[in-house]
Formats: sequence, structure tokens, C-alpha cells
Amino acid sequence: MEEKHLFTNKALIHLLIPVIMEQLLNALMGTVDTMMVSNVGSAAISAVSLVDSINVLIIQAFSALAAGGAIICSQYIGQKNAEKGNQSARQIIFSIGSISLIVTVLCLIFRNPLLRLIFGQVEDTVMAASESYFFYTALSFPFIALYDAGASIFRAQENTKGPMAVSVISNIMNIIGNAILIWGFHMGVAGAAISTLVSRIFCALVVLYQLRIDRQPIVVRDYLKIRPDWKMIKRILGLGIPSGVENSMFQLGKLAIQSTVSTLGTAAIAAQAMTNILENLSGIGAIGVGIGLMTVVGQCLGAGRKEEAVYYIKKLCAMAEILLLAGCILVFVFTKPVTILGGMEAESAGMCMEMISWITVVKPIVWLFAFIPAYGMRAAGDVRFSMLTSCLSMWIFRYCLCVFLIRGIGFGPMGVWIGMFADWTVRGIVFTIRFHSRKWLLHKVI
Repeated sequence: MEEKHLFTNKALIHLLIPVIMEQLLNALMGTVDTMMVSNVGSAAISAVSLVDSINVLIIQAFSALAAGGAIICSQYIGQKNAEKGNQSARQIIFSIGSISLIVTVLCLIFRNPLLRLIFGQVEDTVMAASESYFFYTALSFPFIALYDAGASIFRAQENTKGPMAVSVISNIMNIIGNAILIWGFHMGVAGAAISTLVSRIFCALVVLYQLRIDRQPIVVRDYLKIRPDWKMIKRILGLGIPSGVENSMFQLGKLAIQSTVSTLGTAAIAAQAMTNILENLSGIGAIGVGIGLMTVVGQCLGAGRKEEAVYYIKKLCAMAEILLLAGCILVFVFTKPVTILGGMEAESAGMCMEMISWITVVKPIVWLFAFIPAYGMRAAGDVRFSMLTSCLSMWIFRYCLCVFLIRGIGFGPMGVWIGMFADWTVRGIVFTIRFHSRKWLLHKVI
């Protein structure tokens, strides 16, 4: 009966809806942000695109570290050990804050050499804009890292509404700031970056303040008095680093694939860019369920209820599949109007429609098994297996097959998605076998 389970259906809905809404909002606001910068000119949008390829790598690493720490928090909460939960939360903030400061200092010191090493062939106007944009976004790294840490701690204790509310206000601030600084003060990419910096400072300060308030299992105060607990930090990094490597490899793979697509001409590049945006949107709801699943599984395992963890992975996979199917259908319906509103040329729009049609058919069949169960297994501490499987599958099937099809056989941009489908299928088979083997339950996190 339902009352025997750790989470009621109502509790699950209250946990998941804010996470899903936050993910959807971030994706939509990111698209609006890009459209606003594109009005500045081609040099500006090129600079933002290039620098963001570095920023995403770094920010994904912070997010993975925060998620690793949140696994520990959620298991202590499931164990009803508030003291250890508080200790782990303090160490998450200390370790991620310290790492982000070091990364920021290195990025600021080596900003120009780094950009010239990676993007040395770009025009001088693009490079100048890139240097300006990278300077301000690098300053924001500690704040986005601290927000991720705080938001993950809140999610670990089932509070997903708080991070969502902060994210909503922050995104609105960012868009308004862009409008004022880009169009009002004509500050170009610097205006966009400063707006991002201010919104991230806001996020960090609000989340850190909210963690000080009573009425919640984990309360963190006196941030300046936090001292390192190396044993706890080792646990956090042991869970966070493999996930960070997995996320970073994924972003590197995307960059490598983009370089292959760039050989196909302007029409293919435009089609692939739009298809990427639309494909990401179709899976936002399911990814939100996956993020929530980490809290659910973590608390189940902290309470010593392993079979309950298995039950919820199956249950939330079913929820995610429904959202994924709905997302794919919605994206398919709106693809043609979006290509028209976006002013895409007929050739690019045709390529985009073809790729989205295939994605609509294939993604609901194979994508879910490649991603959602892995969130739950990571919450059990099975992070190294996930990292190795994801990295090998991505480079062997997604990247190598993509390069072979496009450069070897002469496929168009559809070659990218054939490689992607192969990656999803292989990863889904491996993770399904791993899930049913129950070996992921043998790890001990706390």
C-alpha cells in the first residue's frame, strides 16, 4: 500500500514539479539571452558562443561536484542524522567555494593565452569581445558554484521550491539587465556578461541566506568559520569528480562534433544548431525527474530501504517517459513554426525538420534508459561505472560514428543524430543490465 512507501505520490509531485519548471525556465531564458545578444552583431554572438563553450565545461563541473555532495546529504537525511547532514553541507560549501575561487583566479590570469590557444584563428573583433565576455563571466564562477551547492543541499532535503523561486527571479533579472545594458547603455557583450554576473551574485547570496534559516533539517551558519574536514571532502570529491568528468567529456564531445558539422556548410550548421536547441527542450521534463530521483534514492538508501530505491527508479522512469513523449510531440508540432519565426532558409529548415522527425520517433524508445536510471544509480554511489560507460559510449559511438558517417561516407548533419541514436541505444542497454544486476546497490556512501 502507498503509506508503506517513503514518498507519497503527492510528495513526489511537490518534489519534481519545481525542478522540472526550473530546468525548463533556464533553457528558455538561455535561448532568449542568446537572441538578445545576437542583436549586437555577428562578432558578439560568435564571442558569446565561443566563450560559453568553455564556461559550460566549468559550470557543469561545479554542478556535478554539488550533486555529489547532495547525495551524501540526502543519505544522512534518510538516516535521520541531522548532525552529519549539517557537517556534510558545510563541507560541500567549503570545498566547492574553494575550488571555484582557484578556477576563477587561474581563468583571470590566463584568460588571453587560453582564448588564443583555443580560438586563435578567429577575427580580432571576435577575440576582443571574447576577452571582455570571459573576464566578467569568470568573476561569476564562485557565485554560480555556491548557488549550485546551496540548491543541491535544499533539493537533498526535498525543498525544490526555494531554488526554483531564486532561479525565476535571477533569470528575470538577467533578461532585464541585458535589455538595460545592451540596448540602453550600448555595452555589447560586456553588458550581457555583467548582467549574468549580477544575477549569479544574487542567486548565491539568497541561497546562502536561506540555508541559515531554521525550520529545515539542514541549517548552515557562520560560513567564515567553516574549516576543512578532509575525510568528508574526500567523500564529496569521490562522488563529484567522476560525475564532473562525465559532464565535461560530454561537453568536449559536443565541441568535437560541432567542428565536424562546420565542414558541411552554413545551411547544415544552422540546421544543426536549431535541432540541438529543440532536442534539448524535448527532454527537459525527463531530466527534471532524473534530478529529483537522486534525492528520492539517496533518502531511501540512507534509511536502509534498498528495494524502495529500486521501486522509485522504476516508478519515476515511467513518469519521465510520459514527459519525454509529450515533449517530443510538442517539439515536433512547433518545429516548423519555429523555423519560420527564426527566419531560417528553406534548405536549413528542411534539414531541421528531417532531423526532428527522426528524433521524435527514436528518442522516446531509447533515450530514457540511457539517462534516467543512471541518476538513481549515481545516488547510490555508482558514479565510476556511470562515468566509464558514458565516456566510452559517447566517444566510440556518438563521436567516431558521426565523423565516419559525415567525413567518410558523406552524410549530411543527419550523421550526427545516427551517432547520437547509437550512443543512446548502447548506453541504455548497458545501464539496464547494470540496474537489474543490483551491483549498484553494493556501494557504501555513508
